[in-house]
Amino acid sequence: MGLFTELKDSISRVTDRLFSEQEPKRIGIYGPPNAGKTTLANRIARDWTGDAVGAESHIPHETRRARRKENVEIERDGKSVTIDIVDTPGVTTKVDYEEFTDDLEEEDAIRRSREATEGVAEAMHWLREDVDGVIYVLDSAEDPITQVNTMLIGIIESRNLPVLIFANKIDLDESSVKRIEDAFPQHKTVALSAKEGDNMDEVYDSIADYFG
Repeated sequence: MGLFTELKDSISRVTDRLFSEQEPKRIGIYGPPNAGKTTLANRIARDWTGDAVGAESHIPHETRRARRKENVEIERDGKSVTIDIVDTPGVTTKVDYEEFTDDLEEEDAIRRSREATEGVAEAMHWLREDVDGVIYVLDSAEDPITQVNTMLIGIIESRNLPVLIFANKIDLDESSVKRIEDAFPQHKTVALSAKEGDNMDEVYDSIADYFG
């Protein structure tokens, strides 16, 4: 009976371990265009996997399709969390091709605006159906009180999704993290510069705490 009991306990431990392993959580990176979402996604992916997620550009709507980097394992103080990063297109209420004409020919600008509009729809689909948590990226040099930000934060809250607000671009002189904290006091705000890599330790601590 002793051998049988030991075998039973061993099988139970293996079974418990197998069923306790969870699928990586899908964390959507959201925010308005040019807030630095892809720069952040690339920073996280490179730090923990060595790979990038997508191209970065100063031109709005560089990301026009959701891109996913799977199995990004972040380890902090003995705690590990594995996530799939979903870098989503910037969400806006209107995409006008003329905002691209300073950098692109008219035909390319029109195509970019059409693709950007489709990207907004895709981002909203991911938010409503396919993410387990949200990193909401804001440009800390810009006013956070906009129709888009208020709408998206409201949708995230209505779905009871865990959300972290990242006040990006603190390397800019016009940056004001407090302005973002005051706009959305119900959520934790983390200051960072994804471009320069400033304050990434707190970024990773927060991701492990919120999504682990």
